[in-house]
Amino acid sequence: MSNQSIVVKPTSTFTGAEIEGVDLSQPLSDAIIKDIRNALLKWKVVFFRNQNLDHAGQVAFTSRFGEVTFAHPHEDEPIADHPEILPIDRSRYERRNGLQRSSYESRWHTDVTAAVNPPAGSILRAVNVPSVGGDTTWTNLVAAYEGLSAPIRELADKLKAQHHFNAGLNIPSNSKLAERIAKNPIVSIHPVVRVHPETGEKALFVNPGFTSHIIGLSRKESKLLLELFFNQIKKPAYTTRFRWNNGDIAFWDNRATAHLAPQDLDHIEVERVLYRTTITGDIPVGPDGFRSEIVEGEVFNSNLPSVLRQKVEELKAEPVLA
Repeated sequence: MSNQSIVVKPTSTFTGAEIEGVDLSQPLSDAIIKDIRNALLKWKVVFFRNQNLDHAGQVAFTSRFGEVTFAHPHEDEPIADHPEILPIDRSRYERRNGLQRSSYESRWHTDVTAAVNPPAGSILRAVNVPSVGGDTTWTNLVAAYEGLSAPIRELADKLKAQHHFNAGLNIPSNSKLAERIAKNPIVSIHPVVRVHPETGEKALFVNPGFTSHIIGLSRKESKLLLELFFNQIKKPAYTTRFRWNNGDIAFWDNRATAHLAPQDLDHIEVERVLYRTTITGDIPVGPDGFRSEIVEGEVFNSNLPSVLRQKVEELKAEPVLA
């Protein structure tokens, strides 16, 4: 198929667009990649319907936009030959973590903001999704910031917040996931407002999934202000909701969006399998020049997490039985 141009069809006035006229399984020209990137920067999340990608194709497409990260900081059973891919699979998640959930974070969140350099972008590919239910919703964090009153924006520009896994979620301490988080704690301090490195736009960079508190405020002040910010990013006006079909792909700018996993599947038995890849991100910078700082953990990129590297070395050191 020739890829001469793409067609961009917005799905809402603030957020999201479907891209037509491109087959992601075919070699894509630099011009097409540039067009996709421009659409992504404008609409924050873009969707491709009815694609035919396998694991290798997804990794290859992701790599056109930057370095592809390891699957996840807490993934210790990566897919053979494709350690970049994170399965979004409820049965697998329950088996590995002992929890009745579909994914690492089911609340509104921006991916892996516990890391000092959260992914620049994420790509999610649907392989087996239900015919009814299972929609994902995204919100535009730039629009959310711009929708605040000027005095609140001015205040937010100066604030910093701590992000970590299990922020306010209270994962049972005896669960396998809690054990992995304890072995590999990842905590960072980010500006509450992030300046987008490509567009220069300001985005409200907090989310209920990972943001625990605002630095320097009392517990009550932090809770009230975060509640205001969380309610702002969740406003329906800034969101778009995507109805999945098998073969569909979503690609979002993780520096300017938060998203909400399906909220309507936990009460029914349903197989839902998608695969996610992420792009290595830079260190966020606030309007005042503050750069995010590591409290615990390490940079998130294509390298295996140190905990997993240690596990691999231990397996190599085990004696081989004759």
